[in-house]
Amino acid sequence: MTLARAAGLALAALLLWPALALAQQKGEPGRFDHYVLALSWSPSYCEAMGKRAEPAQCAGARPFAFVVHGLWPQYQRGWPENCVAPAPFVPEPVLRSMLDIMPSRRLVLHQWRKHGTCDGADSAAYFATVRRAFERVTIPKAFRRLDDYRMVSPDEVEAAFLAANPGLAPDGIAVACDGRRLTEIRICLSRALDFTPCEEVNRRACRASRVVMPPLRESAGAGAN
Repeated sequence: MTLARAAGLALAALLLWPALALAQQKGEPGRFDHYVLALSWSPSYCEAMGKRAEPAQCAGARPFAFVVHGLWPQYQRGWPENCVAPAPFVPEPVLRSMLDIMPSRRLVLHQWRKHGTCDGADSAAYFATVRRAFERVTIPKAFRRLDDYRMVSPDEVEAAFLAANPGLAPDGIAVACDGRRLTEIRICLSRALDFTPCEEVNRRACRASRVVMPPLRESAGAGAN
């Protein structure tokens, strides 16, 4: 190996070292700063996905409103993913217990693999935390059920969540959209599930002035989530 090639390899390794070190820090189970609870507006998902949507969520007996997309361990900047591969098995009773608020088996398993394995707990404990986080947030009455399309501003929706959840501050919530539809609400929680600020999440909020919220799918005799 020539001296120049050796020097080049050494320089490349030196330049890569910070990225490799960061990658080693990311993905260590149990090492994170706070959570982000993502609550999806289910009718937006169903409308956007069309025939590709999960039948259990979009064509079942129950019309869903806000559902849990995920509870994501976060750093102050960035987040860990896929911390254990392959992910530990999720017992069937645990999986089934989440379908009332995460109405897709595939969603439950995907969230466990990508985010839950970074929590540091087993699947039963992690999904118990997901449920407690969901119960920590009060959905504003105006957004528990919609029977027709509704145009809203992200600020209007955010204000409704702030009013319904004492202690939640504007820097701890973000409204997400796909440019036309409101897609989800993201709320930051401490590891103890208290409301907490999260500037990075807030920076990724919807920038549209108005977005639409599709109505719940009609289903005779079925209640909303």
